[in-house]
Order: sequence, then C-alpha cells, then structure tokens
Amino acid sequence: MNQEMINAFQEQRHFEELMQPYRAAIMIVKTKLEIIDQELKFKCEHSPIHNIQSRIKSPQSILDKLERKGFSKNFNNIKELNDIAGLRVICQYINDIQYIAQLLVLQDDVIQIKHNNYIQYPKENGYRSLHLIVSVPVYQREGMMQVPVEIQIRTIAMDCWASLEHELAYKTNFVANNDIKQRLKWCADMMAKTDEEMQKVYLELNQPWSNKKCFT
Repeated sequence: MNQEMINAFQEQRHFEELMQPYRAAIMIVKTKLEIIDQELKFKCEHSPIHNIQSRIKSPQSILDKLERKGFSKNFNNIKELNDIAGLRVICQYINDIQYIAQLLVLQDDVIQIKHNNYIQYPKENGYRSLHLIVSVPVYQREGMMQVPVEIQIRTIAMDCWASLEHELAYKTNFVANNDIKQRLKWCADMMAKTDEEMQKVYLELNQPWSNKKCFT
C-alpha cells in the first residue's frame, strides 16, 4: 500500500469519525418522530407520517458548501454547517406538517435553531415545504455535544413535485425558460390545491372523531 492510498484511507476514516455524532443525531430525531407518529396513530386513529428519509452530506458536498460560505475546505470546519445531517418527513395531509413540527420542537431536549415555512410562503418556483433546523444532545465517550439536524416536512404531493422538479433541473441539465418555469409553477399550484381539497375531505369524513381535536 503506497503512501497516497494510506493518506486516502486515513482521511476517509477521519471523515467517518466526524460523521458519527451526525448519524447518531439522525437516529435520535427519527426515533422521536416515529414515537410521535405511533402515539397519534393510537390516540387519534391517524398515522400522519407516510415515510421518513435520511441522509448525510457527502464529503464533497460538505467541502463545496464550506467554500461557498467562505470557510476553508477543511473537515475541521464542519461545525459551521447546520445541514450535514438531514431528514425528510413525508406526511399525509397539510395539517399534519405543523402538528408534527410543534410536537417535536416542544420536547425539552430539542432546540429549534431555524424555521422556514415555504408552505405559507412558497418559493418563486412553487416549491413548498416546512424546513426546520433543530439541535439534539448526542452522548459519546468524550461527553455530550449538541448536533444540528435539518428537517424537511412536506406532504406526499409536495414531495412528488419537488422530486420531479429536481429530476428535470439537475438530471437533464435543462435551461428553464419562462414557459417551463410557469408550467412547473402551475403544476406546483395544482398540487397545492389538491392538498387543500384532500385535507377538507379528510376532515369531513372524520367529523365523528373531531372531539379528539387531533387534527383540526
């Protein structure tokens, strides 16, 4: 094994060591969300979370973002980033989103760092989602450290649009002219109307259980 391979191995091992608290933070927040979902399923007869996806930024993505933010491309600067660990929570209905977010950030060991409501205030291209950055305690041999996790909470319809828009924008390398942008925004708006109508239908069908005041 030559020195170049040894250095690459050591750098990879160092990166994986730095990522351990972030992987732990993902597990902690994901477990909290699953517990919330289980409780609501039992008490409210409604499981608000369709699925949960997680990711850790790749080494190159981390270095590129550090450079964009004006920091040297060194893994020792990762504390300057709040989105190394990420979760995407896909919900059934619009009302589920805020309710889940509130139940999460009200927990004593969850610190809310940032809150961006792109549902109430959609992005120019039509993108909708609730973005949170929270911090949770992670305990390791060296002691406790607060680790940030980025959470995106959206409906199935919002996720469908975002996934397809991402596929078009980044996988096909298209240049969006005004016509394309308007058509994509129209699709986002139609999906938003679908979300609103599905929420109304859900509430109408579940009127007999409205006294539980779980989702109103």
